[in-house]
Amino acid sequence: MNAKHRNPWREEHTIILLFALADQLTKILTLRFIPYQESIPVIPGFFNLTHLHNTGAAFSMLHDNNLFFILLSSAVFIALIVLRRHFTGLLMQWGWILLLSGIIGNVTDRIRLGHVVDFLDFQFGGYHWPAFNVADSCICIAAGLFVISGFVTPKETTSK
Repeated sequence: MNAKHRNPWREEHTIILLFALADQLTKILTLRFIPYQESIPVIPGFFNLTHLHNTGAAFSMLHDNNLFFILLSSAVFIALIVLRRHFTGLLMQWGWILLLSGIIGNVTDRIRLGHVVDFLDFQFGGYHWPAFNVADSCICIAAGLFVISGFVTPKETTSK
């Protein structure tokens, strides 16, 4: 495709859709093959696939507030679309893409199932990290990219 006809908005939509679909596919597989609250050890003592449900935010904070999180996520989603032009630079653009992907993945669960499906379950020695999913990973990576972008000096434009 000619560079003049390149549509970055369409490419972003495709990437967002692919991440959201990957999230939903992994959750469908979890629902299909792992009984609720059961674990499958992948790396014993370190990583399990564990089927859990979450009606709250990260780490199950504010549990049983599914409708609140649907409304909050929807408002953030709309704000991100409206403010798109402010997400400049590679890190901010990828953060925007990943954040939208994560919102779509988890809101889809909340609407479809009434809870979010979590399944990635890590342990470090005696510490057990709360289970999470692909959408949560997208959201956390997006937050990290936003923080890092705050420390990166934007390239100055020069006119000749």
